This record gives sequence, C-alpha cells and structure tokens, in this order.
Amino acid sequence: MKIAIIGGGIGGMSLALSLVAAGLDDVDVYESAPDIRELGVGINVLPHAIRELTELGLLDELSAVGIPTADFSYFSRLGQWIWGEPLGLAAGYRWPQFSIHRGELLAVLYRAVTDRLGAHRIHTGHHLVRAGQDPRSGAWGDCVNRATGAPVDRVEADLLVGCDGIHSIVRRTLFPQEGPPKWNGVTMWRGVTMGKPFLSGRTMINAGSTRQRVVVYPISKVEEEQGKALINWVATLHIAASADMPAQDWTNFARKDEVLAAFAPFVFDFLNVPELIRGAEVIYRYPMVDLDPLPSWNFGRVTLLGDAAHPMHPVGGNGASQAIIDARVFARELALQPSIEAAVAAYDDQRRAATAALVQSNRRAGPHLCQDLVEERAPNGFTDLSGVVTPRELEEIAGDYKRIAGSEIDGLNSRKSLSVRPVTL
Repeated sequence: MKIAIIGGGIGGMSLALSLVAAGLDDVDVYESAPDIRELGVGINVLPHAIRELTELGLLDELSAVGIPTADFSYFSRLGQWIWGEPLGLAAGYRWPQFSIHRGELLAVLYRAVTDRLGAHRIHTGHHLVRAGQDPRSGAWGDCVNRATGAPVDRVEADLLVGCDGIHSIVRRTLFPQEGPPKWNGVTMWRGVTMGKPFLSGRTMINAGSTRQRVVVYPISKVEEEQGKALINWVATLHIAASADMPAQDWTNFARKDEVLAAFAPFVFDFLNVPELIRGAEVIYRYPMVDLDPLPSWNFGRVTLLGDAAHPMHPVGGNGASQAIIDARVFARELALQPSIEAAVAAYDDQRRAATAALVQSNRRAGPHLCQDLVEERAPNGFTDLSGVVTPRELEEIAGDYKRIAGSEIDGLNSRKSLSVRPVTL
C-alpha cells in the first residue's frame, strides 16, 4: 500500500511514524516549505496524545526538551484565583503532559521519521495545487515549487492524506464551496520570553475571560535545568467585528506597544505580564479562526487529518493532541481493515464526530467557561468565590471538557492500546 502524506507538520509526521509502527512503510511525506522549519511558539501536548507518542518510542526525547506540566490555575482578569487542578502524572494519568516549543516537538518527530522511514521519503518544496482520485489507479496530486510556481512532481499513491493545515488544498478540493476560515473577532499575540520560574515552576496559568485573557507556561527543560524559564505566552483580545482580520501566517509580526497598551493592567503578585511582553524578541499576531465541522472525511482514496480535518480554536490545548490521535487511529485501521476504503470509513466513524464536538465546545470557551461566569457575575472582583460560582459548577465545566476531549483519567488509563503490534506500557 503506497501512501502519500500531504504536509510535514505535527499531524503529517505523526501519521508517518504511526504507519511505520503499524507495519506500513511505503510512505512519502510532501511538504510545501523548502525545508522542515522549527517555527512557532509553545504548545501543550496532553496525556492522551503523549500516550500515543510514548507507544511510538518518543518519551525519552520529549522528556529531554519539554516541561512535564504539573498544574493549571485559572484566574480572573484581576488576578483572583478561580480554579486549579494537577495535570499529567500529578493528576493520576499514566502519562505526562508536556509544554514544549512547537519547533522542538516537530524536530523530535522529524528525526524519528528520518531514522525509521529514511530521509529520502520526506520531499520538501512540494506545494500541492490540485488532487484527485481514480477508482482504478488510486489517488494523485500535482505539486509545484511555491516560490517559482514551476511544476515539481505528480504524486501518485494508493491513498492520499491531507495533513496540510487549516488552509488545506486537499480539503478545498473535497469541499470547493466551503470558503475561508472563520474569524471569531479575537486577535492573538504570541511570544516566548526568557524569565524566572513562577508559582510551582511547572505551572500553566490562564487569566482573564473570553473578552481578554493571557495564557502563560514554561516550555524548556534545558532552561529549567539552569534555573531559568523559557516562558510561552499568548495574549488574546476580542476586537470589534468591523476590524480587519490579521493575516494567518508566521511572518505577521506585531509591535510591542500595541500589545502592552491592551495588557498593561495584567500585573499580578505571581506574574508580571507586561514584563513578559517587553522581554519577547519577536511577537506574532494571529487571528483565532476555525472552520465548521465537515459532513464527511470519507472519500475513498483521499481523506483529511489534523487541522485539515478539524481546525479548532486553541482552547484546552487540543489542536496538536487531536492530530496525533487521528494519526494513531487511522494507522491502526489501515493495518487491520480489509481495504483502504474500509479503513477510511472506520477512521471517519471514530474521529469525525469526536473532533466535531471539540470544535463546537472550543467555540463556547471550553474549559475556560469558568472565567466567563466569574466575569459576568462579579466584574469588579469578589471576596468569596463560592458566592459567585459553586465548586460543583467548576467541577462540571472541567469534567465535561475532559469527557468531550477523550481525556478522562480512568478512561485513558484503562483504554486498550491503539498499537497494532504489542507495546510495553
């Protein structure tokens, strides 16, 4: 079975590794960029995805570079504590949660693909412009050099998987009338700053509400070992609906003064957010966008995975994690089902509805709903949290999101492995 993966990001590399682990090694990855670039800022990889990467043999490498996030706290925009809980191993999962630079995660995946599949199987400078399938001969895709527009190759395979992100050409081919990503009016400013450890040293914090918030966490084990903290921060602000949507790429840089003007009040006893903003070498400006869940990913010899299949608002840290789980489920079905078409149908059945529920939950603020309740009920702060929001409400918000995301502790710890071949857990 010859498989073409369109896109060499986290989803594409995870799929390549998952396929090899399942005994399917006639796999090629086609990446639009001229090289595999370690771009971006910090992301979280949740225990349900770390389980899958552990079974792929990557835990030691991840542990060497990422922070095993220990706890999470929600605060109001005034810095008042609302809700907190342990994360990863501290919460009772059998696998950690990692806060890690996106580039570091991609580097770990890329090295593993190169080692297990071969560097010759990764084709950079291949930007897909059109794709299709023939019932008799399988799937195909035409690629060009993005910089020059010159044709590069026609990709031919038994199966073509679009892992090409929110601007997926494969998705556009399957749903030509869908239109561009949908902006919810929220602008995100993202940066990384060298600083001092805060709170437990492995804490993730979220302060504010849907209208305006910051999310902050350390992402580098190397810096931690030197007594420092490489701190990832995301500042979001709901802009007027009439404003122009920011560009959607990693070359859209922001001025520090525009972020500082909005977040000057975010100075807390435990963290000085303006200081973080001033300390960043580069600040990226990006819109918070997603797309409506699709009616199907089941197209015979062509399908979608990761952000190409289910782009979602970055709420709850599930974007990369869900792509990794997609990859594992799909590889398992391809190895066990009697045909490619049956595997695509089984993958669609298992993953589409589950990720659609997450897309919708993230639009409603997901686990961050607790902050919106406090902002609505006590906009000027509170002296007694229990008079504003009950412990039961807070527990239900957190529990509901874990259920939707498939990350309930007992369920994950007891679930059977997705590996086709036996692994030692």
